[in-house]
Amino acid sequence: MMGRSGLNDDGVTRDQIRDPMNDTTPMPSTETETGAAVWTGRLVIFLRVMAVLSMAKGLYHWAEITGFIGGEDAAFENQTTQWQSATVYFAVIELVAAVGLWLATPWGAVVWLTTIVSQAVIELIFPAVYGGNMIVLLIALLLLSAYLALAWMAARERPP
Repeated sequence: MMGRSGLNDDGVTRDQIRDPMNDTTPMPSTETETGAAVWTGRLVIFLRVMAVLSMAKGLYHWAEITGFIGGEDAAFENQTTQWQSATVYFAVIELVAAVGLWLATPWGAVVWLTTIVSQAVIELIFPAVYGGNMIVLLIALLLLSAYLALAWMAARERPP
């Protein structure tokens, strides 16, 4: 029974009775206490870093296409058709991968893996397009290996 002061016999106000949040107490998460999602968290951080790098690479390719970087000799129109095609491909796919990676979606990782493999193939098999830089190839393989290792360790954390 409520009195004039708005308190019932137990000293609780009407708002406290109606508010279900007052009856809940925070429960500690077993994942954070046991460290069960450590590798999943590391994978998400890696994906976010790769998203930022993919965004930067995509914007760099768009800057090449639009002429914001490079001189008149390096203008998009003056390049070979193979170079133009590869640049447009990477300008689009890197930005799509960046969005998917930032959201940590499965399709984002697949698109990003496609860009990494494509970059490695172009550098290795078609060196005339971008110059066949082996450092780019090694970095791509290193990032691919890091992703696969993190994904494998994150998958081991989840029960079958």
